[in-house]
Amino acid sequence: MFGPSLKKTGNEARDKARAAQRARPVAADYAWTAESELFGALETGPAGLGEAEIEARLDRDGVNQASHEKPPHWTLQLLRTFKNPFIIVLLVLAVVELVTSPDDLTGPIIIAVMVLISVVLNFTQEFRSSRAAEQLKAMVRNTATVTRRASDGHSERIEVPVIELVAGDIVHLSAGDMVPADLRLLSAKDLFISQAILTGESLPVEKAAPEHVQRSDAPAEPLELPTICWMGTNVVSGSATAVVVATGPRSYLGSLARTLTGQRAETSFDRGVRSVSWLLIRFMAVMVPIVFLIQGFGKGSWLEAFLFAISVAVGLTPEMLPLIVTANLAKGALAMSKRKVVVKQLNAIQNFGAMDVLCTDKTGTLTLDRIVLERHLDLDGNESEDALEYGYLNSHFQTGLKNLMDKAVLQHRDLEHTVAKWRVVDEIPFDFQRRRMSVVLAPAGGDGHAEEILICKGAVEEMLSICAFAREGDHDVPLTDHRRRGIRAMTHELNEDGLRVLVVAVKRQPPPGRAYGVADEQGLTAIGCLAFLDPPKDTAHTAIAALHEHGVEVKVITGDNEAVTRKICREVGLDVQHSVLGRDIEDLDDSALDALVARTTVFAKMSPLQKSRVVASLQRQGHTVGFLGDGINDAAALRRADVGISVDTATDIAKESADIILLEKNLMVLEEGVLEGRITFGNIIKYIKMTASSNFGNVFSVLIASIFLPFLPMLPLQILVLNLLYDISQLSIPFDRMDEEYIRKPRKWDAGDIGRFMFWVGPASSVFDVTTFLLLWFWFGANSASPAHQAFFQSGWFVESLLTQTLVVHMIRTRKIPFIQSSAAAPVLGLTTAIIAIGLAIPYTVLGHKLGMVELPLEYFGWLAATVVAYCALTQLVKVIYMHRYQQRWL
Repeated sequence: MFGPSLKKTGNEARDKARAAQRARPVAADYAWTAESELFGALETGPAGLGEAEIEARLDRDGVNQASHEKPPHWTLQLLRTFKNPFIIVLLVLAVVELVTSPDDLTGPIIIAVMVLISVVLNFTQEFRSSRAAEQLKAMVRNTATVTRRASDGHSERIEVPVIELVAGDIVHLSAGDMVPADLRLLSAKDLFISQAILTGESLPVEKAAPEHVQRSDAPAEPLELPTICWMGTNVVSGSATAVVVATGPRSYLGSLARTLTGQRAETSFDRGVRSVSWLLIRFMAVMVPIVFLIQGFGKGSWLEAFLFAISVAVGLTPEMLPLIVTANLAKGALAMSKRKVVVKQLNAIQNFGAMDVLCTDKTGTLTLDRIVLERHLDLDGNESEDALEYGYLNSHFQTGLKNLMDKAVLQHRDLEHTVAKWRVVDEIPFDFQRRRMSVVLAPAGGDGHAEEILICKGAVEEMLSICAFAREGDHDVPLTDHRRRGIRAMTHELNEDGLRVLVVAVKRQPPPGRAYGVADEQGLTAIGCLAFLDPPKDTAHTAIAALHEHGVEVKVITGDNEAVTRKICREVGLDVQHSVLGRDIEDLDDSALDALVARTTVFAKMSPLQKSRVVASLQRQGHTVGFLGDGINDAAALRRADVGISVDTATDIAKESADIILLEKNLMVLEEGVLEGRITFGNIIKYIKMTASSNFGNVFSVLIASIFLPFLPMLPLQILVLNLLYDISQLSIPFDRMDEEYIRKPRKWDAGDIGRFMFWVGPASSVFDVTTFLLLWFWFGANSASPAHQAFFQSGWFVESLLTQTLVVHMIRTRKIPFIQSSAAAPVLGLTTAIIAIGLAIPYTVLGHKLGMVELPLEYFGWLAATVVAYCALTQLVKVIYMHRYQQRWL
């Protein structure tokens, strides 16, 4: 929604913001404008805009989108598919062959067909997947709270999609909101905004309406204007009312679109693909010149050697890699969308599969997310109507982020007759440092001089720290340390029963003649407590067991009470022997924290920064970390994690920070997503290992043949056709299945393993290439430089090479015995069978004759069958040895 990735580093954001300071944003011109003039300039008012005005402004200014990451025009997407090292290599080889042999266009045409297949299929797949991704993202919509005029002339507060905001809209902000456009504040209460997306600074800044700020003290830089809230930033705490002054491209974020929007930070997936690509290119750069020199010196025809070397280079080029990668990722995203999972970034699928630690909040994932107010008690544990009434008034009159407990209080009983007796005077919003919030009320019919009451509701320890008195019956008595211990003991018993507890306290005083602030939350009288129940989900135990079975450790990181968290975790099967509080890690250095995190399952009473520190600690220890969260206090950890996961009902900042959005908050969906990620990664690795090992074996065979044969082991055109058929045989790999043993553990990129695999498996095919050379040379007598002998030899090796290359798809795709213990999916079986049939038939066709092939005798196919069986047996033996040597690792 807001364009640039929130995962950009602070330095990048700061540098780009400084570079763009020359363009003064529209909102800066309204920073100090008087409210009446501001409304006049924007043609609006406190009651907001009507439907006709909104439609007219949408037509004039367009929708409220900054540098949204839309896919480029299809022409640019098509051109971008050519920007691939393997495609470039093929095009260069085609040009070179065209220049050196202008009279024979067959080679360049075959290369062009290979490029065309790769480019068209890759473009089609990317185009479709990008459109599908846009449709999926549209399912996750951020909204803003606005005041607008209804058709009857009355104004009302409503939720509207952010993209429908226009200049002049009256917007209401509260903790957890993303700032939906460039806003000029009209009023604000303890408003703190995080501008990290624009400045890189982690500390939030305070904002206020102009009448509460001395203009002479105001800095000149736009981002430091205290009366302006910028699109894309987020509300850390407090509340505000503001007017929209700029939307979409006219906003500050929109004006920085070209500098802020760019390539996302390179992920482990990107690095893995790049490392493999350059490994194969380096291999090609070494082997092709060697083949050229051997052929040139051995045969004396340098032009023929050059064309042969070009054909070998084409054969070594895995031009289908981009297509296979994109197709696998798109297929994974489509499969996950059917499970109500929206993948915002395709590359996140692979990280999902590599995830070996999942950090999750408790509420809504382990629990039903249907909190009910179970009990309302006085400080002795007896039912208390006062505790309920004051708690109800606090939840009703607050204008900030109403959480599930506020909703539970309001749904517990209808106390509107009590509400009617009061009017709201002021509010001290919730924040995650104080862990409490207050409303200030006065009698509804008062004259402005009546005594006011501050009603505060919050976490037990934080509330006891600001209370000086306790309500006992109709009297208030001093709150002694002994009484505090008694209250803690009572609330702890409630926690042990799985109940979450909030304390309610009040303070009466005359109107102070000023705005209320955090300093007023002192000397309160504790009234009682509210106890809430959020029972564990029936599926949580099963989901956690399934994640553990598949190598994913689950850690719970929550801001909730330790006793409640431990009880819920025990009920869903998590080990709770080791749990820590946020304060326990506050002063630890990184090494001490790493040791603590490694042995701890439950983290309670955690602040946002502490959550992020735990995620960073796990990453330092080599883990791929997923974080599931839905609140503003989860945003930092979501950005830090390798895979940020949120839900459709999350706060705006949480959804923007996440890579994956769940339309249902369900751990079973996560487990399915992990498996889909591993299948996706496994099929990509299949292609890479098949191609690398097969290419290495073929070049090794070519080197051996070039040394003792008086002619080319295969004509350049034959090599090109062979490679084309082999490429086609691998197009079905994205639709293959993975063995259960493979998806049981997390998988990560390892370029070194791919190189090792290539050197182990590649020579296996070379062994039988050599036996085929010997068979053709000695048994069938194709042992002279005569055209007939050459054609027979080349035809025989073409068929044998295609069969072994195609069968390697089945040999490498599983660590088991292929066809017997593990069979490929139907599309793979069908396509490889078709390619084998085509390869066997080519020598008997007109195409085969044009390629210089001859018909092979029936006797050859008996030897060929024995060769293929022996090849499969040797490859299986190499598998067993390789897995034994490298600790069972195959793919």
